[in-house]
Amino acid sequence: MQTLPKSQLLRFVEEAFQLAKRAVARYSSKFSKHRYTLHQHIVLPCLKVRKDTTYRTLLDELIEMPRVRNAISMTKIPAPSTLCKAFDRLDMAVWRVLLNLSVSLLPTNGVVGIDASGFDRSHASKHYTKRTKLTVQQLKVTFSIDTRANAILDLHVTTTRKHDTQIAPSLINCNAGKVGVLLGDKGYDDQQIRAMARESAVRPLIKHHEFSSLQKAWNARLDTGLYDQLSQSETVNSRLKRKYGVFVRSRC
Repeated sequence: MQTLPKSQLLRFVEEAFQLAKRAVARYSSKFSKHRYTLHQHIVLPCLKVRKDTTYRTLLDELIEMPRVRNAISMTKIPAPSTLCKAFDRLDMAVWRVLLNLSVSLLPTNGVVGIDASGFDRSHASKHYTKRTKLTVQQLKVTFSIDTRANAILDLHVTTTRKHDTQIAPSLINCNAGKVGVLLGDKGYDDQQIRAMARESAVRPLIKHHEFSSLQKAWNARLDTGLYDQLSQSETVNSRLKRKYGVFVRSRC
């Protein structure tokens, strides 16, 4: 019988499984029941997002995916609630490690654009928010994106009205080794950001607010060939919203 080639879905699962094995231990604790591994608990949510489906539907389809189950060494199908609870227990640091490891697989060039975008949370239950007297605020998400691979290097999420110049320093510090050129619009026009970037051996290409003829001259001397690559950040933001929507929701 002819061996079928690997599908894109199978290759995705295999790569995610290898990254998970590099990021975390096999089990979360020595007291674990050892029914499922942390690696499986990481790969299945990734597969859920990849297929843009629910846990319940994913697990139903997984019954008919023997090659995918073999790729992650899964002999039993967990309940949807098991994956929901496992996802809640995973620390954000784990996902940051996975993000960093996945970026290392891509052909990046060190030219990084920083840009912010808003995500709504309007699909929260109005009945629940009214009873609990909660105020649901919009999320402000700031991405640092490599312009060659269109890869997200890092992100910052907040519900406050924090200014862009207050968010950028943390993204620069966390990714100094991956950034050679930092691109930013006038929202990141701040001398402290420029000084911090230069201290980290990063070349800042950030537009100035044009309050004087000198600032207009500085903008005129910007390397437009590099600066125009900032549009890649807006492209990634747009693609994310087209694929996953402009709002954040919880769906199991």
